Amino acid sequence: MHILFLTDNFPPEVNAPASRTFEHCREWVNAGHSVTVITGAPNFPRGKVFEGYHNRIWQQEFVAGIRIIRVWTYISANEGFAKRTMDYLSFMVTGFLASLFVRRVDVVVGTSPQFFTVCAAYATSLLKSVPWVFELRDIWPESIRVVGAMKQNKILDLLEKVELFLYRKASKIVSVTNAFRDSLIHRGVNGENIHVVTNGVDISRFSPRSKDLTLLQKHQLEGRFVAGYIGTHGLAHALETILDCAKVLKDSPDGERYRFILLGDGANKAALRHRAEVEGLNNVIFVDSVSKDLVVRYWSLLDASIIHLKRDELFKTVIPSKLFECMGMGIPVLHGVQGESADIVVSEDVGILFEPENSGDLIQGLHRMANDQIMINRYKNNGPKAAKNYDRAILAKKMLEIIEEL
Repeated sequence: MHILFLTDNFPPEVNAPASRTFEHCREWVNAGHSVTVITGAPNFPRGKVFEGYHNRIWQQEFVAGIRIIRVWTYISANEGFAKRTMDYLSFMVTGFLASLFVRRVDVVVGTSPQFFTVCAAYATSLLKSVPWVFELRDIWPESIRVVGAMKQNKILDLLEKVELFLYRKASKIVSVTNAFRDSLIHRGVNGENIHVVTNGVDISRFSPRSKDLTLLQKHQLEGRFVAGYIGTHGLAHALETILDCAKVLKDSPDGERYRFILLGDGANKAALRHRAEVEGLNNVIFVDSVSKDLVVRYWSLLDASIIHLKRDELFKTVIPSKLFECMGMGIPVLHGVQGESADIVVSEDVGILFEPENSGDLIQGLHRMANDQIMINRYKNNGPKAAKNYDRAILAKKMLEIIEEL
């Protein structure tokens, strides 16, 4: 079978969509199928093309047996709604045009969160007369409303009509959460057509390891209790809560004991860094995005991983993929996300919940962990055991079976 996969994120980009797509496609190739990925030049999230790549009309490479076609797009940093929309629209057009030159395709997969990529997948399936799969990673454009990135409700209403049209036209929908599936059914989409394949973790890469001594010394973290956030610094993540926490601890009697690491880039990174400088938050360390290999070394520094999203009903339906990476590495979680992901934290016993956007609650959780080694050890031991239930290889096989049915 020849699977054509359209995605606007792919390695060497290191965000969740890129990792999931690569790891799934790699497993499908290992299962004996042909996979072609159409994507753009790697540039997320800074909007700068990675070294060794160019933003050209057509580039081709092979990685892990996957044929990768990279097309030209309008490149913009992950900030500013208008520019990002131009980025999305340009990939929809060039990705679709590139698909015309890919022969003998049996099925097309298009992945969200933004659905312009999925529009290209649908158009490609029509032209080639083959079925197509909508991989649903986010309820978009509703998430735009939540973070206030766009105020023009009439445009958002129109986008939501397109969204529902695509759901109904998809041969299959693969959702990353059960809550997304329930939401679609509530909006009138046929539930029999929706399958759930959660995010997961490559346990061959994300496994328990000792703290990286080189990075520990570089950032002067010896003897500290290190809590950190690793991922996109977007409006939806409300990382100001972590800075609120750092500000309180900075002036507390045992404040020197704690350090915070914020690793990644995004629309809110500059504002967070500026606030930390203005307020003299020398207990917060900012690190720009790093390679996939180096990010694992940074994960190893954490005594606790902070996972956080804004307090909103929509985000109760989200399961941040970094939760599974924390499990794989045996890192206790301070979880500031309500809903389905919180249920996983509790049922797998891998961390402490705190109320989103409540810095006081976060501080309490931080103190509890730092002062209870028995608790920390329990979470560390439970994480890798739980991660086996979310092994990316098994989940890739599950999604492949859904595709094979078509």
